[in-house]
Amino acid sequence: MDAKVFDKSRLPSRYTSVGPDSAPHRAFYYAMGMTEAEIAQPFIGVATCWNETAPCNISLARQAQVVKLGVKANGGTPREFTTITVTDGIAMGHQGMKSSLVSREVIADSIELTMRGHCYDALVGVAGCDKSLPGMMMAMVRLNVPSVFMYGGSILPGKYKGKDITVQDVFEAVGQHAGGKISDQELHDIECAACPSAGSCGGQFTANTMACVSEAIGLALPNSAGAPAPYESRDAYAEASGRAVMNLLANNIRPRDIVTREALENAAMVVACSGGSTNAGLHLPAIAHEVGINFDLQDVCDIFKKTPYIASLKPSGKYVAKDLFEVGGVPVLLKALLDGGMLHGACMTVTGKSIAENLKDVTFPEAQDVVMPVSDPITPTGGVVGLSGSLAPEGAIVKVAGMDKLKFSGPARVFECEEDAYQAVTELKINEGEVIVIRNEGPKGGPGMREMLSTTSALYGQGLGDKVALVTDGRFSGATRGFCIGHVGPEASVGGPIGLLKDGDIIHMDAVKGLLDVELSADELAARAKNWKPREHDYQSGALWKYAQTVGSSAKGAVTHPGGNAETHVYAEI
Repeated sequence: MDAKVFDKSRLPSRYTSVGPDSAPHRAFYYAMGMTEAEIAQPFIGVATCWNETAPCNISLARQAQVVKLGVKANGGTPREFTTITVTDGIAMGHQGMKSSLVSREVIADSIELTMRGHCYDALVGVAGCDKSLPGMMMAMVRLNVPSVFMYGGSILPGKYKGKDITVQDVFEAVGQHAGGKISDQELHDIECAACPSAGSCGGQFTANTMACVSEAIGLALPNSAGAPAPYESRDAYAEASGRAVMNLLANNIRPRDIVTREALENAAMVVACSGGSTNAGLHLPAIAHEVGINFDLQDVCDIFKKTPYIASLKPSGKYVAKDLFEVGGVPVLLKALLDGGMLHGACMTVTGKSIAENLKDVTFPEAQDVVMPVSDPITPTGGVVGLSGSLAPEGAIVKVAGMDKLKFSGPARVFECEEDAYQAVTELKINEGEVIVIRNEGPKGGPGMREMLSTTSALYGQGLGDKVALVTDGRFSGATRGFCIGHVGPEASVGGPIGLLKDGDIIHMDAVKGLLDVELSADELAARAKNWKPREHDYQSGALWKYAQTVGSSAKGAVTHPGGNAETHVYAEI
């Protein structure tokens, strides 16, 4: 493509590169070795979360270099920058997890500020860790410049005693170790074997769930989410993503042309059909919020309820992301949904074609059991279910993929924070039949809405996974399994019913009917509310304090600003 196709007088970069007033700006570009020809071309932000915090991010610098080759080949000037991540696997089980969800907003905000401050014309985002995927997609639709998302790829599975394992197995091994079921040496051997390469966690946890979303929602090239991070075949998708963003710029196709209500519904379908992470119940509403589309937790769960579960992926099934890639990747999931009459096939994608056009030549693979057709699902309803009731007037969410028991009732065992609950679990003080309640872990009350994987994995490792239930206003890792209900709203810190519970209150949960109730009358709840006071947390300054002041309900995506509906201008139109 010839760079002359682009009229810079209509692009944001005119403010920093065109005319006499931009002479000081151009001086900085010359200082970085740029030529006049490069300065005259559109400026394309290439954002990654490369860092040395975790294997999720370690391969992204290489992929960014290849994206830049694609941009250059099609008449653009790439400008690479990085943003932060907080890696859940390392932040898990301690105070560090309070930073995780907050990082999603920081990632989106930092990309927005970099793009605005330097007047870049388009964006390619390459992400690995859980919150960096939705964070980058949020920034794309917020800015509404032509954008392409690319996943950095999953980790290869580890091997232990001849079986594939993931980091989930390490978390569960901690519970087995606490219960005396495995030795110190066995725990060490498992931790050394679980993560053999660069890449994000290999099961259908949050990163791979949102990677599937990136293709289903139309912001990523078909099958770009598939190849594991170490595979050099990822480079072809990186270069193609760079070329694709230039095509979008030439044709003025923007994220809000792509991320429509129907595209969000497609995204929710791929989460449900793959037994994906409950965190999608936060991230899809947050992406919709940036566009100005009302698509809350209940809307997401309505889609979940009518979508069959068809992909046998860990933690609920047998396979990991590499196995899905080897049978055809995310396009196979989407093809199954399209052939089953479920997917909105007319939705636009970053190829410039509809999702149905992209899938035209995809053939559903035979002789495999990673993905089943819609006509022969693993279960007829989705792997993730929404709940509501007297304990959760704003709703809650649970992953049911792989679960046999879809109803549970029992007495509440109330803990005011995760640490207290985890201590009780590791000290073997949890009784069969109890409903563990962990409160004050919501977006505002935590602050930060921690995941509870350490606690849920320890329960599973002790053999209590199907003998107890857990309810929280916090959230769960995509690796969590068992009757674990999160996102209970309103959260405890704003006076929600979960904040009024006492030990022994009888809780009823029914994932078939979508109910979460407590056996208390409205009068009793009202009487308890009169004596209720919010629990003080320790974060009275800094980033977590700031987050707590502005964050909204988890049912709306735990967002921190008014969103698309309040806009008076969009960055792309400056």
